[in-house]
Amino acid sequence: MTSATSAPARPAPGGSAGRVAPPQRRIRTPRSLRTRRILGWIAEHAVLIVLAVLFIAPVVFVLLTSLMSSTQTLTASLWPQPFQWQNYVTVFTTVPLAQWFANSAMYAVLATAFMLISSVPAAYALAKIRFRGSGVLFTAIIIAMLLPPQVTAIPIYVMWSQLGLTGTLWPLILPNLLGDAFSIFLLRQFFLTIPSEYSDAARIDGNGEFGVLWRVVLPMAKPGIAATAIFMFFNSWNDYYGPLLYTSENPASWPVAYGLASFRGVHGTDWGLTMAMTMLVTVPVVIIFFFAQRVFVEGITLTGVKG
Repeated sequence: MTSATSAPARPAPGGSAGRVAPPQRRIRTPRSLRTRRILGWIAEHAVLIVLAVLFIAPVVFVLLTSLMSSTQTLTASLWPQPFQWQNYVTVFTTVPLAQWFANSAMYAVLATAFMLISSVPAAYALAKIRFRGSGVLFTAIIIAMLLPPQVTAIPIYVMWSQLGLTGTLWPLILPNLLGDAFSIFLLRQFFLTIPSEYSDAARIDGNGEFGVLWRVVLPMAKPGIAATAIFMFFNSWNDYYGPLLYTSENPASWPVAYGLASFRGVHGTDWGLTMAMTMLVTVPVVIIFFFAQRVFVEGITLTGVKG
């Protein structure tokens, strides 16, 4: 009786028979090395961290104070106990906050639109069109930009009073149809960064100056125009001196900036309500800047041509 013999196992090519390569172990970073990296990152960004804390700390303080009761505000306790969410409802029932928001929106939107309608063509003319007296006109714009508004406040107020528009926001909105000195200056500096070859090519194709502005310059100048519009919107939204001068006798025309100041004067002891209203007034500005941050920064850098 013969017994079957099995064939010997063949060795695996290039190595020992049946040998499996050991799994690679993941090299762990020593804790001391990770600590050094974290400390190095903190050291490199120390200035930015300090600045961030300085900017965020007041906002956090206002937010926490807005959620406190009148007996807890301005005490040693920095954490609301309990949270007074009712403060944000009370400010709407105490003052006509919705109407103040509508007034501010009308003021900021119309002032920004009128500024763009008048300032964009003026800045384009100063930047791209050669004419006699352009240097003198630009110098006059610089002087107007540096001139304090208090110098011309009385004669301008008398003019609007004779027109019967005091007590409204129109004396602050309509002058933007004549251009804004700072906006013209900022737009002119941006238009100068756009190569003149594009404008010359458009003129050769038969476009007039308006066609060059509309078809060539405006599409390339969107970041600068957006930055100028944001500046104007924020300036109008936060304006206090103008409404104080023209609308102080008419509460129905108050914007939120002046309404907040009057609310703080009447309710000076209730800091919870005052801070709640402050947060509500700040929210629209923060939202707009959050969504327009990229184009705002791009416009400030004055890069007229994209690669």
